Amino acid sequence: MSRIQCQRCLRPQTHCLCPLIPSLDSRTRVLLLQHPSEVNHALNTARLAALGLTNAELIVGEVFEDLPALLNQPGYRARLLFPGEDAQPMQACAATDEPLLLVVPDGTWRKARKMLHLNPLLAALPRVTLAEGGVSRYRLRKAPGPGALSTVEAIVQALETLEAPTSFAPLLKPFEALIEGQIAAMGEEVYQRNHSEK
Repeated sequence: MSRIQCQRCLRPQTHCLCPLIPSLDSRTRVLLLQHPSEVNHALNTARLAALGLTNAELIVGEVFEDLPALLNQPGYRARLLFPGEDAQPMQACAATDEPLLLVVPDGTWRKARKMLHLNPLLAALPRVTLAEGGVSRYRLRKAPGPGALSTVEAIVQALETLEAPTSFAPLLKPFEALIEGQIAAMGEEVYQRNHSEK
């Protein structure tokens, strides 16, 4: 017997996050390109980000046929949030008048790289990166390296850099509730044994 699911946040109705999801406006337009394997992930943070931002869009796929139209948004400069040798720091984009269309691939690093490989137009976009040293609140899995953030955390950091002094911290409320719920479901003892810092 399956549990009734909230059609908006895709969580079980008993753990619906909608009351915690804000409705934040941003000058920056956020385009989230989500790998299909992430859709049913328990911690679908890209969906939380898209629901919490009025100027955001979430598209699921591996190959994006309508990418030219998605990237050609009048009044916006498209930038890919992804590391690379020629990536500019996010702060460099904050100083300009023209707002960004921030393109954010959502998936494991391997799957995100595959999405770039399958979509040459995406791979060709100028890249931007976040400041180093970001610490993830994602306490349920070990980060692959320092500064590895969940999708929603990366978006919050990017927007707070681009649109300072505006705070986008309310986007993290449903994310934190989700993590607290997962910890509660596994029990404190299991969490301490498997996830707490040694």
